[in-house]
Amino acid sequence: MNFTFVSGDATLANGDLLVIPLFEGELGEGAPASLASADKSLEGRLRGAATQEGFKAKADQSLVMHTLGRTTAGRVLLLGLGNRARFHPEVLRLAAGRAAKTAQRLKVTSLVVALPATKAPADAVRAVVEGLELGAYRFDKYKSSAREEKGAPKPTKVALALPEGTEKSRDVEDALALGKRVAEASNWARDLVNEPPNAVTPTVLAEAARKSAREHGLKITIGGKREIEKLDMGMFLGVTAGSTEEPRLIHVVYTPKNARDAKRPPLALVGKAITFDSGGLSLKPTEGMVDMKTDMAGSAAVLGAMQVIASIKPPFPVHAFIGACENMPAGNAYKPGDILTSRLGKTVEITNTDAEGRLVLGDMLTWACEHQPSAVIDLATLTGACIVALGNYIVGAFGDNDGTVNEVLQAARTAGEEMWRLPVSELQKDALRSEVADMKNSGERWGGSINAALFLKEFVGETPWVHLDIAGPSNSPKERGYNAKGATGVGVRTLVEWVRLRTETQATEAAEAPAKPARAARGARKSARS
Repeated sequence: MNFTFVSGDATLANGDLLVIPLFEGELGEGAPASLASADKSLEGRLRGAATQEGFKAKADQSLVMHTLGRTTAGRVLLLGLGNRARFHPEVLRLAAGRAAKTAQRLKVTSLVVALPATKAPADAVRAVVEGLELGAYRFDKYKSSAREEKGAPKPTKVALALPEGTEKSRDVEDALALGKRVAEASNWARDLVNEPPNAVTPTVLAEAARKSAREHGLKITIGGKREIEKLDMGMFLGVTAGSTEEPRLIHVVYTPKNARDAKRPPLALVGKAITFDSGGLSLKPTEGMVDMKTDMAGSAAVLGAMQVIASIKPPFPVHAFIGACENMPAGNAYKPGDILTSRLGKTVEITNTDAEGRLVLGDMLTWACEHQPSAVIDLATLTGACIVALGNYIVGAFGDNDGTVNEVLQAARTAGEEMWRLPVSELQKDALRSEVADMKNSGERWGGSINAALFLKEFVGETPWVHLDIAGPSNSPKERGYNAKGATGVGVRTLVEWVRLRTETQATEAAEAPAKPARAARGARKSARS
């Protein structure tokens, strides 16, 4: 989509569809100028139709009305935002997603969005841009009907009308640019996850990462089985043993241009990349295997986030570590009862070959922590137990470093990705106790997501670490807001916000740092005079 800002009366801007988001209570007196102007042009019919249809601007409500040539736009779309007192940009992002889907159904090519008056105009701009780009997303490349409709019009031009009293500023322009980059990266990640497993193998995923890195000025190294063997990643090698597809070891690096910044401790991002998970010899039932092309959603989110991070240019390095492979049954596949030796040297008894993601992640986390990061986050579609606990729309967050966990949760709130902290309790550790090795890869059914997090914790040492179990939110079971049914790209926005938060924190610290030596120098001179 091409976005521009317009000023003045939104009803006079050129566009096929005029979109007016409204809070509850704004249909009466004190209505925003865009609604009042549109209703006046329609001789009061817009408010009348809203009353007749029961539109009260509650969240998720919408109303479309033909203008019959009385305004520049052919139709007006009213979007409910709910209670203003409980407003969060995510509400606007979801509403914008509905607007994009409505525009597609109406086959309009241009929109005018009358932005609502909020305390933070830049946040509203970004939410609308992301919602529209994400809401317009469709994955239909394998449908014959979609190929036939390739020439059908889609919304490509969007005019953003700032509310009265709000001037176009550098902040809102930057918010537009950032929102567009984040949404495009999220859609890129969605494409990877939605592709069938025969189209995205470990090799194809690695090549997609290589192409992305080159386009965004990132350094990338890709290794195969030989490099994995050299790194003594016995757990990774065990998982990939049964597949004819070669595994891939992917390392993407952003490095600041400033030599001093380049030497700072990096942030590390680790993404699970099982491009297809059959369950191995602990074979999944058919209904549990159909969506297992999505078991690499963590890696897609990490790679998508790296695209945006490259444009943010934080004053510290950021590394992405991905171990890509399939988990398949075969005569040479790893078996229940096997004992694998990790890169860290810990031995692991295999009790369930369908608990494979934590094995690859354990070796990747060890490798990531050897780079001495200031913090590490892993994203993984790790456990069905997390879906049982939190459902399809909430990410489970684990970690015992309160400061780092709270940073990530704050970033998620800002990004509009719902997360809930779950415990990493030593009380569950007995579930992983083995009689023949240092630990088991899978324990009892109860507390399954906690058991998985405890397993990963063994491989990070003292490094501040957060584990995000995205098993539910990585794949939406139905159309909702800006999400279509299928891959969501969850995690991209949170990772970008986390890096931005760290960047802002370090910028503040750098700005304050020169004052301390100056005060010390003045004190030294005063002491010398006395």
